[in-house]
Formats: sequence, structure tokens, C-alpha cells
Amino acid sequence: MILKIDQLPIELPRPKNPSPNDAAAVQELLGGKFGEMSTLMNYTYQSFNFRGRKKLRPFYDLICSIAGEEYGHIEVVAYTTNLLLTGTSKRGFDPTTTPLANGVDARNTSHFIASGQSALPMDSMGRFWSGDNVFNSGNLKLDLLHNFFLECGARANKMRVYEMVDDPTARTMVGYLLVRGGLHVVAYAKALEKLTGVEVTKLLPIPDLSNEAFPEAKKFMEQKLHLQLYTFSQEDYKQAGLIWNGPHPEDGQECVVIEGAIPGHTPPDLDEEPQLNAPGADDFDPQMFADMAKKMGIKYEY
Repeated sequence: MILKIDQLPIELPRPKNPSPNDAAAVQELLGGKFGEMSTLMNYTYQSFNFRGRKKLRPFYDLICSIAGEEYGHIEVVAYTTNLLLTGTSKRGFDPTTTPLANGVDARNTSHFIASGQSALPMDSMGRFWSGDNVFNSGNLKLDLLHNFFLECGARANKMRVYEMVDDPTARTMVGYLLVRGGLHVVAYAKALEKLTGVEVTKLLPIPDLSNEAFPEAKKFMEQKLHLQLYTFSQEDYKQAGLIWNGPHPEDGQECVVIEGAIPGHTPPDLDEEPQLNAPGADDFDPQMFADMAKKMGIKYEY
């Protein structure tokens, strides 16, 4: 089961220059072949379908821990996309003024037609994510090798998106994912080493560029986030520590497992976009809930 927490793993700055084309590029990290939808669903199904769990529990716990984290990665990429789209069309209630005219020149017009100027489970070219991207052979060695490749491909795409966009919102998010995704690369390399004896970590980094080359990533490395594997459970998945231990291959610092979730931050409250009828609840009176909340002892603010 998943315990959902209404927080993001990082605090996202507001964009300096919201851009639907930047948002389209960022979409690759959400719904692309190597995006966060793929990492989440690959590891989730591998955990559901894991055979021989009792004997191989440390590998199961590792996959489950990383799967739990990937949900938050989808959230942070989606919020980044949403912030980059907020305010990029003309706000108002008069449709005759062509308020969505900017959408015509946007690379991904689906953001203006199929959503409320918000993220969709698709790649940078508007292709929707598909379950065809899930690989689960049932063979542990093959699945771990695939996961290692998947994380390396994801890392390459993050670097390229970073090089395409310069807005601090996008670069903060990419810097964070480079560090956390980099941890996953190393984790699967260590798992393959434990399973086969092959020194996979000698291949790293892939691509051949340290995260320290990215200022936003370096900031998170200074917080030791490249060393800390979270279980995303208060009670379970502790045996991941039988794999995630020893020195990190890049800087030699000790790898550690931390029970629970990464400390979170309040998600940004996305502005209304009335020209899209998003959310379109103009006649709603929040005082109704305020009165009910007071009687029930529930906190409600608006």
C-alpha cells in the first residue's frame, strides 16, 4: 500500500519567465520512455511480481524503496510543468478575445486544449506514456540490469533538459532528480554487484559527467542526498541496507539507509486560470466549509 503525503521532496521556486515550451521539454522527464512514469511503474510491477522474496528479500526491499520514492518524483515534475505553464495565456472570462492564442505557437498545444494548462502523462512531443515502457522479465539479474540502464538513460535525459531550459524552477527540479536518480543508478549497480560479483560501479558515472557540474545538483549533494536511501516506510524494507552500504563510488562517503520518507515541503498553490474554466467553481462559497469545519473541529483555511 502507499501512504500519500501532501508534500513535495523539494521547495520549488516560482518561474522567472513562465514558458509553455520549457514546460513541453520538462514533460519528457515525466512521460518519456526514460521518464518518472516509467521508473515508477517498472519498479512497482517488479515489486508486485517478485518471486523468491523470502530468500532474496534485500533486493525486493531495495526495489520497493525506490518505487516508493518515484511517486514523489512524478509529483515534482508535474508541479514544475504546472508552474511553467501558469500565466502563459490571457486571463479573463471573455472567449471572444482569443485568450488562448499563445497556445497556437506552443510546442505542445495539448497543455491548452486537453488540460487546464497543466501536466499530462506524455513526453516532450505530446505522445502519451504507455505501459509498453514497463519491463518485468521475472529474472532478477535481467530486471536489475534493465533498471540500471533505465536510470542511466533517465540521467542522460535530465542533463539534456537542464541544458535546454534556464528557468530556476526547472533547473532546481532537474538538479534534485540528478542527485536522487544518480543514487538509484548506484543502488542498482550495487545490487548487481551483490548478485553477480561483477564490479558494475566501475562504469559510473554514465554519462561521463559528475553531478557536481550542475550547481543545483551540487547543493543537494552537500545535503548528503546522494548517500541517503529512504525506505518510504516506517516499518518495512529495512533489508535494503544489506545492499545500500559501503562507500559511494564517486566520493567514497558512506551510503546509509533512512527509514521513512524524505522531509517534505508544501506544494505551491496553483493560480486559477479563468479563461480555461480551471477550476471553474466561481459560485462556490468557501464559508460553507468554514462553518462546517468549525463545528467538526477540522482546520480549514481559504
